[in-house]
Amino acid sequence: MATWPVVLREPIPSGLVRLRPLNRGDERAWHRLRSSNYHWLRPWEATTPGNTKRPVDFRAFITLLDKQGKSGSQLPWAVEYNGELAGQITVAAISYGALYSATIGYWVSQALAGRGITPTAVALATDYCFWALGLHRMEINICTNNGPSLRVVEKLGFRDEGLRVKYLHINGQWEDHRAFAILSEDVPGGLLTRWRNIQATASPASG
Repeated sequence: MATWPVVLREPIPSGLVRLRPLNRGDERAWHRLRSSNYHWLRPWEATTPGNTKRPVDFRAFITLLDKQGKSGSQLPWAVEYNGELAGQITVAAISYGALYSATIGYWVSQALAGRGITPTAVALATDYCFWALGLHRMEINICTNNGPSLRVVEKLGFRDEGLRVKYLHINGQWEDHRAFAILSEDVPGGLLTRWRNIQATASPASG
């Protein structure tokens, strides 16, 4: 089994998607990206009840992500598109025992939405978890009004498993989420292969 750091890459029609660890050299680009996408991300941003949001200590943030990756508790990747920071994707709640499951969360710059970057990143992360970690189930929980994320799981063929009432604290309040999942046996050839086939048959306008 590979250990952290892990780098994954996949070409798409418009360029190259790459998953890699976030590092200290990303500080300016990360802050710039988060600032320019503040209004785009805020409606779906996870929050902690009773806590006031403070500016991110980026060095401490990178130290935490690196620790999580090395311990195997999470896989916190930066998403690159054509060599530029585009967002983040994190595999969390990694469980073994009788479950062998994990969850995926992600965000990508609004300027890059609709280019196939996020589905590609999710497919890369899912296949890594199925093949390298031997997981059986991947889950994505999406706020019911998050249209862009709902389109990602629709494109990839994740199964809708129903409503989770007031599941996560989002943008200052408890929000309902829909649970989506895919099993390793659902994609014997890999989720990335399924996504490649979808892109190959899609029209240019379908995004």
